[in-house]
Amino acid sequence: MKVKTILVSQPEPKIENSPYFDLQEKQKVKVDFRPFIHVEGVSAKEIRQQKIDLAKFSAIILTSRNSVDHFFRVADEMRFKVPDTMKYFCQSEAVAYYLQKYVVYRKRKIYVGKRTFEDLMPLIKKYKDESFLLPTTDKVKPIIPDTLDSLGVNWKQATFYKTVISDLSDLANVYYDILVFFSPSGIESLFHNFPDFKQNDTRIAVFGNTTIKAVKEKGLRVDIAAPTPETPSMTMALQKYIDSVNKGK
Repeated sequence: MKVKTILVSQPEPKIENSPYFDLQEKQKVKVDFRPFIHVEGVSAKEIRQQKIDLAKFSAIILTSRNSVDHFFRVADEMRFKVPDTMKYFCQSEAVAYYLQKYVVYRKRKIYVGKRTFEDLMPLIKKYKDESFLLPTTDKVKPIIPDTLDSLGVNWKQATFYKTVISDLSDLANVYYDILVFFSPSGIESLFHNFPDFKQNDTRIAVFGNTTIKAVKEKGLRVDIAAPTPETPSMTMALQKYIDSVNKGK
């Protein structure tokens, strides 16, 4: 069956040159964006209930843009002036670049990993005498605390924001040829909103092994999977699939 419509379970990209827009134009398909999950901040009062005193930490481990936003939000709510001496350990260049929204980059001590959390470990180990704070969501991959424990550093995790299921009730009678998912939480949201969801002719595109597992556990069919050596991005995987089914359109 040919593909005419795609729903991506994420916010619409803010950049003009997103590959999704190229896909839409090149393949003449309609691509809509709708977050199946969203993030809500935890209040300063709740942070204090977790026995967190920001003044006791000399280094912050930042794994995402959300962790950056919510660390500085909480600091502001607590009227805590983040000292210039604070060290920032960012999981990727994208996170480090985003940090510039809050600090003067060249005047701060910022250490950057390549991409994964494990890439950050040699840098954290090098500064193992620091007191580390890990501001996170309520759903943390076990590898993160396990890895920090294995280094034997002084660290503490605190929930600064939560992943919440979005209300999708307005999509009840809307059909898409392809649904695109990037996390198990997206699949959880699908069934929370539509408990009786049946896949039928809907194609499901999935990014990452944990999401593939979540799809299969719900008895659904994975039609498009990324990343692969041939299609390292979701848009490339969609492009390849649409090329194969829309021939002769």
